[in-house]
Amino acid sequence: MDFLGFRLRNNLFVAPMAGVTDRPFRQLCKRLGAGYAVSEMVTSNSLLYGSAKTLRRANHEGEVEPIAVQIAGADPLMLAEAARYNVDHGAQVIDINMGCPAKKVCNVMAGSALLQDEPLVARILEAVVKAVPRTPVTLKIRTGWNRDHRNAPRIARIAEDSGIRALSIHGRTRADQYMGSAEYDTLAEVKSRIRIPLIANGDITTPEKARFVLAYTGADGLMIGRAAQGRPWIFREIEHYLATGKHLPPPAPDEIHRVLRAHLGELYDFYGEETGAKVARKHISWYTKGIVGSAHFRFRMNRLQTRAEQLAATDEFFLGLAATGLSYQPEAEELAA
Repeated sequence: MDFLGFRLRNNLFVAPMAGVTDRPFRQLCKRLGAGYAVSEMVTSNSLLYGSAKTLRRANHEGEVEPIAVQIAGADPLMLAEAARYNVDHGAQVIDINMGCPAKKVCNVMAGSALLQDEPLVARILEAVVKAVPRTPVTLKIRTGWNRDHRNAPRIARIAEDSGIRALSIHGRTRADQYMGSAEYDTLAEVKSRIRIPLIANGDITTPEKARFVLAYTGADGLMIGRAAQGRPWIFREIEHYLATGKHLPPPAPDEIHRVLRAHLGELYDFYGEETGAKVARKHISWYTKGIVGSAHFRFRMNRLQTRAEQLAATDEFFLGLAATGLSYQPEAEELAA
């Protein structure tokens, strides 16, 4: 896929997720079939540029290009400066967050709260595009503020007129959070009205659903978020299905073990042992959902404090699983957008 001047492996994107899409996770998803990944959002507050969290989020060492950095905020001048700062530090694409539904983001009128103020949206987009004229700027939104105000088609027109080069839309409103089911009618309407690429997001949990969403919306690509948590091979599964119409076999326990162990090692190295062990717990939990006997394992894992303890417990669990001959079968209700 040609996208923003870059040649991508395919049209499958890793959605930006705070606390999840760090460099180790983005690199892993790209190795397992994703064509593109966007960083977790970086603050537009210049006072925080030197914080450990911001520096980690801006660390792209060894990452497969293109390097896409998402910025968040509500002030046009601060967002413009954040775009310049990140481009100066290696970003090749700037993505603007107007899709996050979290209260702590929306309460400061950032994220999807911005969808309520279309004139402010226009000022932000124009300021950022102007600030980095040689760098593509993209936008992520939801379908609107609530179900009575699905203004994504108007926001999309503002975005295109402002010089935004691509748009991704999650098929829920801000008020929906992650409840109910994503809808794709709004995405199809937006696609029919714009010339820039549209990336569809929301409830893309299976290869069949991926094919349906592409066909129904006419979208140029798919963005997958929570369905990839603990299941990064979903990208290769969808890639294969879209190309052949056939399913890849599910990963065997020994492959899950190898992938998880390598991922844990990268987390410990990236965050340091203490923070890495804390971050690792949620990933271990995601990887093992749907496996018989995993609930007790996760209960134990949440009490382990060190790299050595976590790796030993992980090895013990998967070696025992291999001995039983059980396969990995994710439970449908545990798969999300």
